[in-house]
Amino acid sequence: MLSTYDVIIVGGGGSGLAAAVRGLEQGASVLVLEKQSQLGGTTGMAIGSFTANGTSLQRDAGVNDNADDHETDAGQFAAAEVEAQNNSELRRFFLGETAKTLEWLRGMGLYFHGPNPEPPNRVPRMHNIVPNAKAYIAAFQARIIRLKGTILCSAPVVELVSDGTRITGVVAEIEGTRTTITAKRGVVLAAGDYSSAPEMIARFKGDRFQTIEGVNPKACGDGHLLAERAGARLLNMDITYGPELRFVPPPGDPFEQLLPTGGFFAKLLGRLVPLLPQAVVNWRIKRLLLTWQHPENSLFKDGAILVNAAGQRFCNETISPEREIVISEQPGKAAYILLDERIAARYSQWPCFISTAPKIAYAYVDDYLRLRPDVSVAANSLEAVAVQRGFDVVKLKETVEQFNEYVSGAQSDHFGRTDDESPLAGNRWVLLGPAKAFFTTTEGSVAINTELQALDESGEPIPGLYAIGSNGMGGQVLWGHGLHIAWAITSGRLAGELLGKESN
Repeated sequence: MLSTYDVIIVGGGGSGLAAAVRGLEQGASVLVLEKQSQLGGTTGMAIGSFTANGTSLQRDAGVNDNADDHETDAGQFAAAEVEAQNNSELRRFFLGETAKTLEWLRGMGLYFHGPNPEPPNRVPRMHNIVPNAKAYIAAFQARIIRLKGTILCSAPVVELVSDGTRITGVVAEIEGTRTTITAKRGVVLAAGDYSSAPEMIARFKGDRFQTIEGVNPKACGDGHLLAERAGARLLNMDITYGPELRFVPPPGDPFEQLLPTGGFFAKLLGRLVPLLPQAVVNWRIKRLLLTWQHPENSLFKDGAILVNAAGQRFCNETISPEREIVISEQPGKAAYILLDERIAARYSQWPCFISTAPKIAYAYVDDYLRLRPDVSVAANSLEAVAVQRGFDVVKLKETVEQFNEYVSGAQSDHFGRTDDESPLAGNRWVLLGPAKAFFTTTEGSVAINTELQALDESGEPIPGLYAIGSNGMGGQVLWGHGLHIAWAITSGRLAGELLGKESN
């Protein structure tokens, strides 16, 4: 390892690795420092959708699209009060670059299936990588090695170095030793979000949210804190996607995570996917759907209840985010959804589904029982379903009896539910869980300009400091599938291109 590089990148997820590849392609010397023992970050955990407009795949499918329409549609995903905080100028700039990024990725041998629809997008824009987001990481890592870049894992950056006028490098802990490394052109922060940083969540969103976990337990806001200490302005730190209820992921990697992400077999798979019957494609998507998507809130409006590991109710299931906050305070931070015969039958066919990837795949009760036996059990009696899950039979029966007394009008609900009309009863019972309350992503980040420079409180660039991915959202609101990955990789590509072209 050298002591000086043109570019130092803090973080080895999708945005950081994209920046490294593009910088190396421009001839810069690049060092990637990753805190964890392996590359990937949140990108490496995702399904991998890349939402873009004006792409060659859209044209091949007869879809006419442009960035202006995409910007309008992107503004329909979040609630009005959240969208009001969006930096529309920056988001429009980003969306205008997505097609170039997708072609750059395809040029590296990555394969995409699509475009697929996702309302309220008016046209299909979601391009699904084959087989999943690990393919991005594998392709980037291989290209960095080929271009003689340097990657160090288990190397957290603990400090940014300044000469008083610009950021000149970093201090990293490498093999237990604090080491100063110089960046001649710039330091790029690409260290992910702060969804698993309870102190930051409490500081910006409120103390009551700090017990809720992030989907990525390693997303600790390190880059945000480094930037803040360097004088950068932080924007939208109170905006989070979630908390929302999600089933815990299955043990080990799901089947799709074991598919090849590079080489001949990945190329073959990429060519085969467009030729597969849509039913086969939907089956694969459904497997991923049952791993990553949240149960619909309509379950509770239709009479389902939540119980903890003791078999007892603990909240008003129809009110969010209070529901998720109380879930995070239960034993194991876990909850279980109880369905009786009526509700289970209702959620076994269209239009009522447990979870969905809109207009692509829908998961019903039997899908969970077949594909996720780790989070679903069924039996012909309440006692039997309690035994299968290891619950206290007496307590679970008491819970159901108390709920039914409220439904009958004999008493008010202890947790404030109203308007339920059907008691829990029948000869089929389904218990789904454990489920937990998670933050999926955080939208807060460093203020940036279109050159990915970090900005201070007065809006001026901090010389030598750049922020990309979840570190550099710049006030954008990117709700909807595939926008965060598209921004991560696009912002990385742009930062790498800009710094790679600079003269020494």
